[in-house]
Amino acid sequence: MLSEPVSMGPLGSYALPVAASASVLLACHALTGFVGTATLYVLLFPVIVYSALCCGIGPSILAVGIAVAGAKYWFIPPIHSFHVPETAQTISILAFLFASSTVVAMGETRRRSNQRLQKGQVELERRVQERTVELDAANRSLRDLSARLLQLQDDERRRIARELHDSLGQLLAGLTMNLSAVRADVERLTKTAATLTNSEAMVQEMSQEVRTISHLLHPPLLDEAGLSSAVRWYVNGFAQRSKIKVDLDFPDDFGRLSRELETAIFRVVQECLTNIHRHSGSSTAKIRFRQFDSQVLVEVQDEGSGIPPEKREAMASGGTPGIGIRGMRERMRQLGGDLVITCNGTGTVILARLPVVESSSTAAGLAVPDNSIAAA
Repeated sequence: MLSEPVSMGPLGSYALPVAASASVLLACHALTGFVGTATLYVLLFPVIVYSALCCGIGPSILAVGIAVAGAKYWFIPPIHSFHVPETAQTISILAFLFASSTVVAMGETRRRSNQRLQKGQVELERRVQERTVELDAANRSLRDLSARLLQLQDDERRRIARELHDSLGQLLAGLTMNLSAVRADVERLTKTAATLTNSEAMVQEMSQEVRTISHLLHPPLLDEAGLSSAVRWYVNGFAQRSKIKVDLDFPDDFGRLSRELETAIFRVVQECLTNIHRHSGSSTAKIRFRQFDSQVLVEVQDEGSGIPPEKREAMASGGTPGIGIRGMRERMRQLGGDLVITCNGTGTVILARLPVVESSSTAAGLAVPDNSIAAA
C-alpha cells in the first residue's frame, strides 16, 4: 500500500526523504535565475507528500525542515543567511509549512488507520484458521463414523448370510426330502401327487432363492477364493437373471488383496451392474480390471441412455447424488481412492481407483466351492 512505510529499515526511511529534498534543492540552485521561489515550493511539495505517505512522521518532519532551511538559505533574500525574510516571503514559508503539516498529519492518520486494519485482518485470519481446524476435525470424525458404519454393514451382511445358509437352508433341505418321500408314497393318487410335486418345486425354488440372497449379501467365494472367483460368479448369475450381456476382462495374474479392498471392489461392481439393469436400458455391459503402479483400476461401462442432464448438472454443481453413488464414493474415500463418473453420449463409464494393499493371506490352498454355488 502507498501509505505504508517503506520496507528498508529506519536508516533508509530517513535517508530517502533527505536525499530527495537535497536533490531538489541542489537542482534548483543550479538553475538559479530560472527557478523562482514558487516553483521551488511546487517541486518540494511532492517530496513532502511522498515522505508523509511512505516514510512516516519522523522522516516527513525532517524533509519539511530541510526544504524550509534550504529554501531560506539559497533562494529567499537575504541569501546565504537565516535572518527573518520579508513579509511576503514569510507568508510563503508559512503557507508551505501549513500545507506540509497538513499532508504529514493526513499521512500519519492514514498510517495509523492502516495499522488498525492490519491488526484486525490478522485477528480475522487467526479466527478463520481456528474455525478451519475445527471443521477439519469434524470432517475427520464424520469420515471415521462413515467408515465404521460401512464396516458394521458388511459384518451384518456376512452374519445374515451365514445364518440363512446354516439354519433356514438346512430346514428347507430337510422339508424337501420329506415331501419327496411323501410324493413317492402317494404317486397313485394323481391329483395329490401333482399337488405335492408342485409344492416340492416351490420349496426347491424357495431354497434356491434363499441361497441366492445369502450369496448376494456376502458371497462365500469372496472370503474363500478371492475377488476373481466372486466377481465371475456374480457376473454369470447377473447375466442369467437380467438377460444383459456382460463382457468381463479380469487378468489371470490378478492376486489377492486385503479383505476390505476386495469387499469394496465387489460392492462397486455389484452396485454398477444393479444401476445398469434398473436405469440405463443397456443390453450390454463391460467390466475391466487392471492393476499397476500400486493401484487397482475398475472400469464399468454400459451403452444405455446415460445419466439424465438435470442429475448430471446437480452432481457437477455439488448436489446430492443417489444413495448408491454416495455409498460407492464413501467406500473409495475411506480406502484412499476415488470414483469418477462420465457420460460419453452413448452410455456411462464409472472408473474406481484404489491404492493396492497386500492381503496377509494368499490364494494358495484356498478351497473353491463347487459349481452349485456359482449357479445360485
